Amino acid sequence: MTDARTTTRPPEPPAEPDTADGAEPFDTLAQPSELWSPAFDAWATDPAVHNPLRSGPLDRMPAPCAMVIFGVSGDLTARKLMPSLYDLAVGQPLPEGFTITGVSHRGWSERDFQNEMRAAVTESARTPVTDESWELFARRLSYVRGDFSTPATYAALGKHLTEIDRDHRSLGNRLFYLATSPSYYLPIIRGLAAAGVSERQANYAEPAEGWHRIVIEKPFGHDLASARALIAEMATIFSERQIYRIDHYLGKETVQNVLAFRFANILFDPVWNRQYVDHVQITAAEAIGVEGRGGYYEESGALRDMVQSHLLQLLTVVAMEPPAFFNGNAVRDEKVKVLRSVVPPVGDDVATRVVRGQYEAGFVGGRPVPGYREEEEVAPASGTDTFIALRLQIDNWRWNGVPFYLRTGKRLPRRVTEIAIQFKQVPHLMFQSVGQFDLTPNVISLRIQPDEGIAIRFAAKVPGAGTQLRTVRMDFLYGSSFGQAGVDAYERLLLDAMFGDPTLFTRRDEIEAAWMIMQPILDAWADPATPPVRPYEAGTWGPAKADAMIERDARSWRRP
Repeated sequence: MTDARTTTRPPEPPAEPDTADGAEPFDTLAQPSELWSPAFDAWATDPAVHNPLRSGPLDRMPAPCAMVIFGVSGDLTARKLMPSLYDLAVGQPLPEGFTITGVSHRGWSERDFQNEMRAAVTESARTPVTDESWELFARRLSYVRGDFSTPATYAALGKHLTEIDRDHRSLGNRLFYLATSPSYYLPIIRGLAAAGVSERQANYAEPAEGWHRIVIEKPFGHDLASARALIAEMATIFSERQIYRIDHYLGKETVQNVLAFRFANILFDPVWNRQYVDHVQITAAEAIGVEGRGGYYEESGALRDMVQSHLLQLLTVVAMEPPAFFNGNAVRDEKVKVLRSVVPPVGDDVATRVVRGQYEAGFVGGRPVPGYREEEEVAPASGTDTFIALRLQIDNWRWNGVPFYLRTGKRLPRRVTEIAIQFKQVPHLMFQSVGQFDLTPNVISLRIQPDEGIAIRFAAKVPGAGTQLRTVRMDFLYGSSFGQAGVDAYERLLLDAMFGDPTLFTRRDEIEAAWMIMQPILDAWADPATPPVRPYEAGTWGPAKADAMIERDARSWRRP
């Protein structure tokens, strides 16, 4: 008799191999389900399997591994990585054999390193730090001092990791995290390979003697040419299966919930297309300035820092077709199709479809703030963009003719990230006979941060004898609905990297497709005849030209 709880998933059909540039086909990348025995998968993930010592199902635990953070003295480690790792360790999904080795040029002793990390974790972690909890976590920490360009650094690191494998039984599994300036990416991966600390492993199966994976932060290149060069050189040292390009927006619960909202509910997909959608607005606003990162921002600007990565990723999850399976290749295949369907602004179109701005002194939250050119490490006559608004078209069956308006900026009135799908007006205003000559179109707003959730705006009748309509909101709030806080984006992504699940990481063809959209804009900006950056007062929603751009289409920006 068949157990009613047992279900058999049909085999996944093979995908058409992508062997561009002589690379290994993407469909040969093993999926997470291939990395676990059936017995372990049932033990770890089946909701029917329970731990007799605790209520609820067992949490799946990654294999032991030695994590190495390059640039451990930097801001990213202090604000995000170490607090997230501490929260994971206290929450107990990390095995005993998981260790963290920091690498930087600082002349710290191991005790100094642990003290620095405790201060960072105390300030930024979700979980309170006690002497007992920190002592347990600190046992996982070790430190290697060295220069990223010196072979001796990697020789010392290799010896250190051999000792960790012996003492902590990390099974030869290694996770390298590059929390450094992009200028160090290639020197680090070359150093790892030259010293034999890491090795290239096949795309199609996990190695028997320990996996090696590398996580790199954006930006992935400075333009299309540099992105292609970085991709090509990394491919000589690591296979695509080993490379995890992190975009923390994809780790946010609410971004993942966009996929659930769209594809787990039959209610919405029939109207999620050009027949019913008037336009889509994606806003990522920040109230802060460059926060001491003027040097970095001078090299990147808002287009490279936000649009090429975060905003285009949000566009893909809104516009993609439903994948056949929820796994790394299937999801990313659909995202790449969207990016390749985007019609980039080219030539003269850049002046009318793209607006770049730069904040001047003003007031944010009632306090005075300096202009961008008055920030540290910023050139007095800088032309760097701190605000971008652009209009994109997706030339495919679902979205042809529907404009996507993207907007991001610093020193705007508030911090908010939102995707708003505005629907078309009803085809016939039947309520004109009772004096209702205009109705506000329906809007679905997907709030990524803060106040994470979803709101649907629709018309309803006001109570009473007459027939008066009013726009109302139906809200879903992520935190209050589930009664628990979601994990930080970095917690989710770090665990996924340990499990070898690439679904929420960016594949190399995604990177290239995104830069192909951005490159014509960069080329146009290199022409002196292109309009310069437009000034806007800090605390406002950007330059007036951004309003003019969308108003040409008889539309207006939302005020989220």
